[in-house]
Amino acid sequence: MSNFQAIKLSLLSALLFISAGISAQYSGNNPELFANKITVEKCRPHLEVLTSPEQEGRETGKPGNVAAANYIASYFEKIGLPGIGDNNSWFQRMDYASESWSEIALSARGKNYSHGKDYYALPAYNSDAENIQGKQLVFLGYGIDDPAYSDYKGQNVKGKILLILDAEPLDAEGKSYLTGSESLSDWSTDWQKKIETATNKGAKAVMIIHPRFAEQFPKIRRQFNAVTYGAPPANKAWINHCFVSPDMALEMAGTKWEQVNSAKEKILNSGKAVPAIKIKCPIELTMLKQIYSVNSNNVLGYIEGTDPLLKDEVVIVSAHYDHLGKKGELIYHGADDNASGTSGVMEIASAFAEAKKSGAGPRRSVLCLLVTGEEKGLWGSMYYTLNPVFPLENTVADVNIDMIGRVDEKHADNPDYIYVIGSDRLSTALHKINEAANASYTRLKLDYTYNAKDDPNRYYFRSDHYNFAKNGIPVIFYFNGTHADYHKPTDTIEKINMDALVKRTRLAFYTAWELANRDERIEVDVKE
Repeated sequence: MSNFQAIKLSLLSALLFISAGISAQYSGNNPELFANKITVEKCRPHLEVLTSPEQEGRETGKPGNVAAANYIASYFEKIGLPGIGDNNSWFQRMDYASESWSEIALSARGKNYSHGKDYYALPAYNSDAENIQGKQLVFLGYGIDDPAYSDYKGQNVKGKILLILDAEPLDAEGKSYLTGSESLSDWSTDWQKKIETATNKGAKAVMIIHPRFAEQFPKIRRQFNAVTYGAPPANKAWINHCFVSPDMALEMAGTKWEQVNSAKEKILNSGKAVPAIKIKCPIELTMLKQIYSVNSNNVLGYIEGTDPLLKDEVVIVSAHYDHLGKKGELIYHGADDNASGTSGVMEIASAFAEAKKSGAGPRRSVLCLLVTGEEKGLWGSMYYTLNPVFPLENTVADVNIDMIGRVDEKHADNPDYIYVIGSDRLSTALHKINEAANASYTRLKLDYTYNAKDDPNRYYFRSDHYNFAKNGIPVIFYFNGTHADYHKPTDTIEKINMDALVKRTRLAFYTAWELANRDERIEVDVKE
């Protein structure tokens, strides 16, 4: 090799080294450069538009919801993101049919009970029933049929209306008789299993006693407008069923209530089922549904990855842009829920777009997914997971943002916090990534209160990340907690803490950045 060739090779090597160093500085070591582009000045205008009177609360399928989707799409187009949706647009159109009750009535012992006050039934899980009648109830413990414990053993329930307890029996130390540990079985976590079992056993109907009825009912309101996609749904094959309050159960049981309580205590003390109890109680139940068709759109903001080996893998950053709409003259503006998260995701999209324009990645692709229909029952995210734009097996994680603009009562003295939910449910790596990002950059207090598996609020199941988690995709959910204006017309923009919103958005960006740029894809290493 000549001296000239050696010098030339040396210079070329040096240039490659410098180029690699610059790339590493931007894509691996300097996300702060782009996170700092997420500012109050850029987020506030989005909030102002999304909460304006013209948006009328952004109810799914209504004109205000369409206007919000158009605004988000126009912003994605403005910052240079390509249309990857229907007809090369920024939209994923969702045509669906919604089920709700047109008539629901229940009487027992000659008394008419009130839906929502005394009992509730979800239309998506029940069939049309003109008039279900019975002369008696059969108390059947917890309604469980399992090798470790069975209320059905030796029982014939064909044609009977069953009265059963919620959840599963636990011993005095809080351990499940079914699992032998403090972990609950799926008889507790999946109530539908009890309905399927009763159906297979030939029962006529089921009434489940919910011990926290008054607390639970407001949390499942949205499920009274259930959705199916495409053609109107066929009636479910399950028998009709409902959840009843303890007070209603007591009245239906009458003089047998003491016997029911005694049976429950025997089960809890022994871990063994007891004989069924027959309760004389004339019952009439009518459930009739109405179905209507609506359409709405998810909005897609796509930043294609720059690494040829990794760009087929996708990190999703999600938030729902819909809210409760308008009732009479009252507009439910939804500034915190979830214009705050929507504005955050829009600016995360902008930050990634800026990074790509600067030659700084992301290595994996990022999809900023603004979904509709969350308030109706997680419709938009459900639709996406059923009709993914990118294969679910290529989806690395979902970083979900739902309500990040307020400060709850618990943290009134320290607004620099965020509730983190779900980060360790499927992937220990995701949990560590978020903690490391926070320690390095945002230094918020990470509150895991609502991540507890026995959290009575069940927030893990109540936002759009859950539809990804159900499909085995690691998720992390950022949430500021509820407040006095939650789901009220008073959730307005002047109450938003913009500094807190920006800090929380930046944490989500840092976590998404690491997911998109790290060498190895995070693994699912935790079994629920």
